[in-house]
Amino acid sequence: MPTSLVTGGAGFMGAHVVKELLDRGHTVVALDDLSGGFADQVDPRATFVEGSITDHALVDRLFEEHGFTYVYHLAAYAAEGLSHFIRRFNYTNNLIGSINLINASVRHGVKCFVFTSSIAVYGALEPPMREDMVPRPEDPYGVAKLAVEMDLHAARHMFGLDYVVFRPHNVYGEYQNIGDRYRNVVGIFMNQLMQGQPLSVFGDGEQQRAFTYIGDIAPIIARSAETPAAYGEVFNVGADTPYTVNELAGLVMDAMGTKGEVRHLEARNEVVFAFSDHGKAARVFGEVRETTLEEGLARMAPWAKAAGARKSGRFGDIEIEQGLPPSWRDQG
Repeated sequence: MPTSLVTGGAGFMGAHVVKELLDRGHTVVALDDLSGGFADQVDPRATFVEGSITDHALVDRLFEEHGFTYVYHLAAYAAEGLSHFIRRFNYTNNLIGSINLINASVRHGVKCFVFTSSIAVYGALEPPMREDMVPRPEDPYGVAKLAVEMDLHAARHMFGLDYVVFRPHNVYGEYQNIGDRYRNVVGIFMNQLMQGQPLSVFGDGEQQRAFTYIGDIAPIIARSAETPAAYGEVFNVGADTPYTVNELAGLVMDAMGTKGEVRHLEARNEVVFAFSDHGKAARVFGEVRETTLEEGLARMAPWAKAAGARKSGRFGDIEIEQGLPPSWRDQG
């Protein structure tokens, strides 16, 4: 029976992957610092450890104690737009923390390291993004993700550490932190509706994204470490059908059964069109299920209502104030 470490195991994607692994017969240790996750989201069959991947002594101790077969690294602060203004925090958590895990995995002979990167590594390349494109990230978050991908490639060449990299995009669903104002637009919209607030849309709202239901990709991530054909490869995973943010706003209102206003804010510096090709994942893992956006939102909405609205606070340590969107400055 394999023993697997899941970082970010109390977070949105991590909690789903933990459950998938347990259902597959793995012994699972879920590590999370609870900065964006919630302990009650961790399946009780797993061992939960509260702590940070930036704590290399803790990481080393966990590897010593559990002898992990596989590592699933999902811990990250995935706020692309905000990463411009929290560069030190971004690189400490998303790059240095990852290197702590790679170091320990090499030293302890981990069989496969599964890493969730991001579509952000492509930057403004013309969609649909493909894995054979040369990445050109435009924000520090994407830079950090690409750096980890490159380090994994180097570690495999030097030490034989097998890995699988996934580049998911715009994932939503149950367990999403709807109280984070800087990321996860579906959760932000649902949270705003439950508080009677207008939906915040940057610019004209014609940005296009393909929104991915978590239930479609968590099973693939979970079984990837036991799929040798995936070793040393990078895969886009997610939905194929792009929607504008304006269209998303209307669909979220329908799913929540609440009509609200849309408030257009000053446009921010972001990629306008971002969706990817998933042919490679289909060739290795088989055809990937795609839940329609309407169906996925209909599944998430009852969970969001049961979880209740959450206050969206300001990020605690903005490092650069210049150019910060005004809506991110206030405390509300």
